[in-house]
Amino acid sequence: MIDTLYIEEAVLDHPRTRAVRARLPRAAVIPCRHYGEIFNRRNQHFRLQKRRPALILARKRDRFLLPAPAAYGLGARHNFYFSHMLNCLYDCRYCFLQGMYRSAHYVLFVNYEDFQQAIEHQAGRDEAPRHFFSGYDCDSLALEPLTGFVQAFLPLFRRLPHCLLELRTKSTQIRALLREKPLPNCVVAFSLTPEPLRQRLEHGVPPLERRLAAMERLARRGWPLGLRFDPLLHDPEHRCDFARLYEELFTAVFSRLPAAAIHSVSLGVFRMPEDYFRNLLRLHPDDAFLAGPFTGRAGMTAYREALEAEMLDTCRRLLQRHVPPDKLFICSTETEGAAEGPTGAPDPGSPILRPCPDPSGSIQPGSGADTMDGHHE
Repeated sequence: MIDTLYIEEAVLDHPRTRAVRARLPRAAVIPCRHYGEIFNRRNQHFRLQKRRPALILARKRDRFLLPAPAAYGLGARHNFYFSHMLNCLYDCRYCFLQGMYRSAHYVLFVNYEDFQQAIEHQAGRDEAPRHFFSGYDCDSLALEPLTGFVQAFLPLFRRLPHCLLELRTKSTQIRALLREKPLPNCVVAFSLTPEPLRQRLEHGVPPLERRLAAMERLARRGWPLGLRFDPLLHDPEHRCDFARLYEELFTAVFSRLPAAAIHSVSLGVFRMPEDYFRNLLRLHPDDAFLAGPFTGRAGMTAYREALEAEMLDTCRRLLQRHVPPDKLFICSTETEGAAEGPTGAPDPGSPILRPCPDPSGSIQPGSGADTMDGHHE
C-alpha cells in the first residue's frame, strides 16, 4: 500500500522509525530535513496523491496537546485533543482534512514519548477528570498495525484512571484492542452514517455490517463503545429519506449492541470553515453532495439553519427511543462559548457539545500540525 517513506533526518534512528521500516521493507526511503518540505509544498495535487500516498515519519516539535473547544466533551471539565498522525486512510467526500491540507500523504509523528509526557503533565495537575480525544486529524485505528498507537498509549491510561482516552475511528482494525485487557477509561468511538451514504460518500470505509461485527466483538470483551453520528448528512440523492435512513441506522446499531457496552452517543451537524469548503469544491467540482443546501454562517459552511435544526431534532427524537438522556450529547455550530481563535473572537470551527436535555423536563478542528512555508512551527 505504501511504497515511499519520507523520513526526517532527526528520527532516522528512532525505534518507532525502525519498526515502521521493518513493516515496509520494500518502500523507498527518502530523507528530509523537515516534513513540511514534502507535506506543505505548493502546487500539490491532492486527488492524485490520494491514489498512492506516501508515509512521512517526523518528530512533533510542540503543541502536543490542544484544548478542546469550551463546552466540548462528554461530561468532564478539562478536555484536550491530540494528533499523533495527520491525514486519513479513507476518502470521505465531506472530510475537512481534504480542505485543510495541501497533501494527501500521511504524516506519522514517531515521538509518542513526548505526547505521553504532555498527557502525564496535564493529568498530574490534580485528580479532576480529564478527557483526551484522538482521531480528529486521522483515524485512530485504521493504520494501527503500522503505527502501534494503541499498544503505546493504553499502558499510559492504565496508570491514569481519572483520565479518559477516546479513540475515534471508522475502522474494523481492532486486533490490538482484543489482545489487551479492556480499559474502562478508554472509549472506542465509531463514526457512523447510513449505509447508502457510506457507499456514496465514504470511499474505502468498511461497510456498516463489518463495523457492527467489530463493535460486537469489542463489547463482548468489555470495551466501552462510543457512537458518533457526526456529521449528520442530508444528501441530495436521498432528500426525502433522511428520517428513514437514520431510523434504519439507529435500529441496526442498537439491535446489535448491548446497552451496557455503550458509553456515550453524540450527534453532530456538518460544519466546515468556508475556505476549507472552497478547497473541497475545487477538488470535487461535480459532486452533487457539495452542491447541497449549504450556507455561510460566521465563517463556517453549514446546512441552512432551519434544515440543521430539523435534522438534529429528528435524530434526537429517534435516539431517545434507545439512549438515556445522560448518555446523549448534541454537537452544534453555535459560537456561544466556543474556543477563542487567534484574535480572541470565537473560533468558527469550534463545535459546541452539550448533554441532551431530559425529555421529561424542559427541553473542531485545528490540527496542531507543525508547518513550514510561511506558517507557524
